[in-house]
Amino acid sequence: MPHYGDYQNLIYGRGLQGDLPKVPVDFTTLEAQAAAAMPKYLLDYVQGGCGDEATQRRNASAFADWGMMPRMMVDTRLRDLSVELFGMKLASPLFMAPIGMTGLATSDGHGDMAAARAAALSGVPLVASTLSNDPVEAVIAAAGATPSFFQLYTPKDDELAQSLVSRAEDAGAKAIVVTLDTWVTGWRPRDLNSGSFPQLRGHVLENYFSDPVFQARLGKPVEDNRQEATMLWASLFGKVLTWSDIGWLKSLTKLPVVLKGICHPDDARRAVDEGADGIYCSNHGGRQANGGIAAIDCLAGVVEAAGDVPVLFDSGVRSGSDVVKAVALGARMVGVGRPYFYGLVLGGDEGAAHVLNCILAEADLMMAVNGYPTIADVRREGAIRR
Repeated sequence: MPHYGDYQNLIYGRGLQGDLPKVPVDFTTLEAQAAAAMPKYLLDYVQGGCGDEATQRRNASAFADWGMMPRMMVDTRLRDLSVELFGMKLASPLFMAPIGMTGLATSDGHGDMAAARAAALSGVPLVASTLSNDPVEAVIAAAGATPSFFQLYTPKDDELAQSLVSRAEDAGAKAIVVTLDTWVTGWRPRDLNSGSFPQLRGHVLENYFSDPVFQARLGKPVEDNRQEATMLWASLFGKVLTWSDIGWLKSLTKLPVVLKGICHPDDARRAVDEGADGIYCSNHGGRQANGGIAAIDCLAGVVEAAGDVPVLFDSGVRSGSDVVKAVALGARMVGVGRPYFYGLVLGGDEGAAHVLNCILAEADLMMAVNGYPTIADVRREGAIRR
């Protein structure tokens, strides 16, 4: 399609033949249908936030506090949503944020592979999670020509960390995204009330179980005692990172290192000073700490502090208009999580690709109607707090 917005013409055209979308195009209906299709433990994990989930709710609702000023008499018949990141030209600013339970989104238990295929179908890059039901090598391969990144939960074992990063680099990942806020899990009542922590049941640990360093630490085949392997994972998960670790992290790879979880401008400045190649403004979707402010309200300050270092963003993104607002506030790339996960639940790789295409179509049409033919125009106009 010449423009992402043309996806609506495809939907309308199919509608003339009585072929309606099998996966909803709006988030509210999408979430409701996916919720009805998921087992409770998975629903609780994916939808649950920290504490009373006020920060999680605020992440999404705060986008309504920001608005775009339309500009008329601008020729937007041709639009360009492309962006540059780490020397790559990407077709749009959208990416698929890492989700630790993606493997269970599809009935075959290979949701990570389906997410990667959705990346290949849509051209939207995937940040593959350390927590996966398939090894990183297979996931990145399934994304084909669409660039992939690897999200690292840094283990306490430095040699294991090196192995995970090296495997991702060898597999073709374009950057390493280091999560900073999850060396311990936040207080999540939905999971606690059901006594369900999927990783302790052996789910989404294939990157560890397939790793030669992990296997050496275990000292026996994983299949001989998966419970023992799971307990070893639990004992190794969650290295506490400090600023002194940035040099070590960068020494693990030749790839750009992106620090995920930065919300304070002072932390963004310090990260740049310590050599971070990218800043990822995120509060983990409100899943790790309650009582914070919405991530979107942190974004402009982080962007200003980061200077020329690119800033990625996620938390609360539900629509194409959310993507455009985040770009207007300075994000180089904008991550979406739950929407594509719900697409996987309802329609596998094609369902997730449909959700991504819908988000891109809305973003493109918003730019067309508001008089912003390029991403540079969006950034120049900016977003206004209502």
